[in-house]
Amino acid sequence: MARTQAADYEQRREAIVEKAAQLFARSGFRGTSIQDLSKACETSKSLFYHYYPSKEDVLYAVIASHIDQLVIDVEEVMAGGGEPVELLSNLIHAFMRHYIGAVDRQNVLLNELGSLPEDRRNVIIEKQRVVIDAVQSLLVHIHPSLAANPVRARVQTMLLFGMINWTKTWFRPDGPIDAEELADIVVANALRAETAP
Repeated sequence: MARTQAADYEQRREAIVEKAAQLFARSGFRGTSIQDLSKACETSKSLFYHYYPSKEDVLYAVIASHIDQLVIDVEEVMAGGGEPVELLSNLIHAFMRHYIGAVDRQNVLLNELGSLPEDRRNVIIEKQRVVIDAVQSLLVHIHPSLAANPVRARVQTMLLFGMINWTKTWFRPDGPIDAEELADIVVANALRAETAP
């Protein structure tokens, strides 16, 4: 007989994702067992499988929840309209706010994407492209010389993401610079990026 779905089913799934993000970020996907996940979630393995049929399903949920939020950031910021500089600033600020609140998920996205099955990995990569392409489009509008050099435009875009993706290794929200000021610094660097051929 199939197990009935609890009223708090979605909340429990999210709680599992949160714990899984912590464990995967700390011990890696391969270094974390279903037993580890079940113990961290204070549940049995059989109940765990009720929420996620496999460890890969949990990994996908962790990564998808993070990249989906960044896609939402892009959609909301672009829908708000404005000049490219303003849009880029709003986007970087939105990204930084979510990065700071999701350090574990960001770690898992950066380090464990290759642990997903190819079909699911490709879904995440397509969503990453949406985010990257939106930023690149803004940079090209801000620095028109990049329009004639798509390779350089991509390099400038990836350098910008390099600045924000790895803040997880050193940035402390309770330090002398907060996330908003850090985002301002990133935007300032992007605006004065070298674009000469």
